Amino acid sequence: MNTHVDILTEHGRRRAETLKSLSLEALSYDIQPPKPMLRRLVLPACLSALMVGAALGAFLYRSDVVRQFETMAGALSDPKRSAAGSVVTTSGQSERIAERSAISHSIPARREVTGSGFVVAPRMTTVFSKYEGRITDITVEAGGAVQAGQVLITLYDAGARFALDQATDAKAQAELVLAASRIDLAQAGTLLNRAEILAARDATSRQALEAARAVMERASNTVAQARQSSGNADLAIRIAQERLEELIIRAPFAGTVTRLDAHVGDTVLARVDSVRESQSLLTITDTKSLVIDADVAETNIASLRPGLRGEAVLDGFPGRPFTIEVLRLAPVASADKGTIALRLALDNPPEGIRPNMAARIRIALDTSGEPAQ
Repeated sequence: MNTHVDILTEHGRRRAETLKSLSLEALSYDIQPPKPMLRRLVLPACLSALMVGAALGAFLYRSDVVRQFETMAGALSDPKRSAAGSVVTTSGQSERIAERSAISHSIPARREVTGSGFVVAPRMTTVFSKYEGRITDITVEAGGAVQAGQVLITLYDAGARFALDQATDAKAQAELVLAASRIDLAQAGTLLNRAEILAARDATSRQALEAARAVMERASNTVAQARQSSGNADLAIRIAQERLEELIIRAPFAGTVTRLDAHVGDTVLARVDSVRESQSLLTITDTKSLVIDADVAETNIASLRPGLRGEAVLDGFPGRPFTIEVLRLAPVASADKGTIALRLALDNPPEGIRPNMAARIRIALDTSGEPAQ
């Protein structure tokens, strides 16, 4: 009985050992998880390092590309440098950069002074009538060319004609009086000569001699007055003739009629009143001698001088640039606009250019402030 129990006990023990060998035991690892604060610091640091590395790589790549592009541009602009640069390796890029820097310092940088303005005709006149009169004839039209001294407008004034006739009559009368006075002077001279001969022979009294001399003096004064009257008559004739001549309006210089306000039959006022009333007859412009008046920033005044050349383009002829030359600078600057005015001569401007056309100008300068040659 005990033997059977011992067998069962031994069998159970073996079975328990077998089951125990087949069981899984939990592995024990001594691993401590990272602290939360450390994780928060490490992650941004890693991201920042990645971003800095990427930016540095891009910068280095861009710098290398720029150096290669500048090298190619320098080679294209200068055949000698192209030949020399073709044998330079990457290790010699610093030498090419130094060479390029030296050349850029030897060639002065250039800048431009730009501005805008208008075409101006320095020789332009508004024609008025010196005296009052009625327009009887107009020989020109607006836009027509005229020559110096050419008759433009003819006026009529009856008063001027009457004044000339009156002066002519006064001249004739003065000539008659002068002729009679000369006759009286001749007779008085003869009487005085006779009286002096008789007085020398004691054949006449001294009173008679003095009377002859007085007659001679009066005759001389009468002749002088007659001559003065004749001269006044000549002056009156010249005044009347000048007034009539001024009624014929002539061109003061060769040019173009740019405005015509006169009409046949109109009565115009004298110049003094016409100017006050702004009633001109016409305007003549010399379109052969045009200039440009342009404004530029007053900060460029130290770089500007007469004789400096540049280029201008008219808005009406955008495809026809032409050369300009600075004639003079305005004596004062514009306080409102902060600009200085330039007067520019035109060299071979486009045909059809007209006053008041808008223009854009540019003048090349050195950065040192000296005009470009």
